[in-house]
This record gives sequence, structure tokens and C-alpha cells, in this order.
Amino acid sequence: MVNQKTETKPRIYRRFVGVVTSNKMAKTIVVVVESTKIHRLYQKRYKVSQKFKVHDEKNQFKPGDKVEFVECRPLSKDKRWRVIKKIN
Repeated sequence: MVNQKTETKPRIYRRFVGVVTSNKMAKTIVVVVESTKIHRLYQKRYKVSQKFKVHDEKNQFKPGDKVEFVECRPLSKDKRWRVIKKIN
């Protein structure tokens, strides 16, 4: 038997930048990420927004703050994201 090395690819984590809309839960913030899409037929631009529940360990972010967050392991039923930093 020959030992074969299994090459593991580095995991690529998704990153988003959004605005905090709520911090009423313990250690959790709700962040809205807005993006623009183009309609296939009419070529019209329109906004699409998504809400994410993001882990905030120290409860330091307030509504209106712009934050960057990254994908992580599941922390609860809805939380799969954690904050990296606040953007000025």
C-alpha cells in the first residue's frame, strides 16, 4: 500500500459589508446588505437587500454602523456569520 497525500484546498469564506439595523438580541446583530441587479429582459437596474444575523461577541455595534462580516460555522439556528470589523 502506498501512502497518498490528500491535498486540501483552502476554504474560501464569503465576506459581505452591510449596515447594522438591529442589536436587540444578546450577542447578535441584524445586518442588511444591499446589492444591485440588472433585469434580464429590460436591462433595468434594481436594488435587492438581504438580512443576515451576525454574531457580535461584545455587543459593541449599534444600528447605523457599517460592518464587514464573514462566513463561519453554524452558531445557532440562524447565525452562520461573525463580525470582522467596523468600517468608518
